[in-house]
Order: sequence, then C-alpha cells, then structure tokens
Amino acid sequence: MQFKPRSGSGRNTENSYPRILRCGDRAVAIEFSDTVSEAANLKVLSLDVSLASAPIEGILETIPTYRSLTVIYDPKIVRGAFLGNELMQRATHETAASATGRLLEFPVLYGGEHQADLDELAEMKNMTAADVIALHSSAEYRVYMIGFAPGFAYLGGLPEILHTPRLTVPRQRIEAGAIGIGGRQSSINSVPGPSGWRFLGRTPFRLFDATRSEPFLLKAGDRITFRSIGIDEARELDEQVASGTAELKEIA
Repeated sequence: MQFKPRSGSGRNTENSYPRILRCGDRAVAIEFSDTVSEAANLKVLSLDVSLASAPIEGILETIPTYRSLTVIYDPKIVRGAFLGNELMQRATHETAASATGRLLEFPVLYGGEHQADLDELAEMKNMTAADVIALHSSAEYRVYMIGFAPGFAYLGGLPEILHTPRLTVPRQRIEAGAIGIGGRQSSINSVPGPSGWRFLGRTPFRLFDATRSEPFLLKAGDRITFRSIGIDEARELDEQVASGTAELKEIA
C-alpha cells in the first residue's frame, strides 16, 4: 500500500513527494526526494526530531537515511495506514532546520601505513599528495546517514575535484579509523573489514565502541572537519583513546 499527498502521473517528480511506502507489516518509509540532497536530508532529520520530541504511540524505532525516514512500529498498537497519514501530516507542516547536529573536529594522520591510495589519487588528479590533503581537510562534511556497518558514517561535502570512483576490486581488510573517499563522499571506517573505498590516512578516534555508553560516536545531522596531524600527536591520541581519556573537539 502506498500513500501520496496528491495524485500524480506515476513519474517521480518533486510534486509527488513526500510519499509513504509500506515496508512489510511492521514498517513504513516516508521519502522526500528521488535524489540525494542536503534539503531532502534536512527534512528527514527534522521529522525524526519531531517524532522523538512528540512520539506517536506504537513507534518502536526510526531510521534516517539520505532522503527517507523508515519508521518501525508495533501493528498491535498502531495501524500502518493511520501512521502513514500522521507522518504525512507532520512532514507537510514541519519546517526543515537550516542546521542540525554538532560540529566536530577529527584529527587525521594523512599518509603513512593507512594512505593506501593517497599517492595514486594525487597522480590521478594531477596534484601533489599535499594538495589532496589540503583539499580534503579544508571542507566541512555532513553526516547524511549511519549504515552499512555499526557506526559507519556517510559524509557529504567532499570537494568536487576529489570525487573518485571506488576500487574495482575491494581490499579484504581496512582498519577502523581509516579515512576514505568513495564517489562523491568521504568516510571514516567504523570497524575493520573489506572495502572498495580509496583511503588517505586514519584518525585515532573510533566511530564504534560497544563498551561505551553511547556506542556510536556520530549521528545523522552531525557536521565534521578534518585536521591534519603528525605522527607524534597521532601516537599520543592512540594512547589516550586506548585508555579512554581522549576527547573529540566540539567546535562552538
């Protein structure tokens, strides 16, 4: 079953959004666009905040993504059709925030053993490695969504000149904390595992730690910057992270 704010021709046009899609018998998704954009993502996050501050009885969990919000519910408490209509009402009247989340600074050791693709990427872009580092660390990034792996953050805001396709053959293991580029996005690897992203360096901070009171370090809507650091500072931060005394800088 699908709900729409108005009848349409069946084509995906801006006038057909937002729209509700059924996801089985325990979830619905509300979509705000068929393309990835900051405007659509802000609408997603604004609705998510609205549901957190004024919950609808029966909702169990919400999952924000680039352009949609999935809402998991208990069908014994709330009907899917009713929930869809309530979400449409809120989405229609909710004003998307101009900015959300915290602004955090991540220290990054560019190069070294975790710079698997830095030199090759610089050559592809007809730049020096220092140019790539300066560009990558000059941008402000937005966490569009958390997904793929525990705490993995998809980051928008990568300078266009650094947009680069992922590797044809993924590497079998990339360590947590590795800083990557994939297509139009950047990322911080949250857990060790295979990846086709291109990696430039690493941060000592961990996006996922099951022993923390808040296992995920980032949330959708957060904004981050990268600061280039040297090997000595990286080693010092490694020790602080291991002992639990490291603090990520939040920019006012």
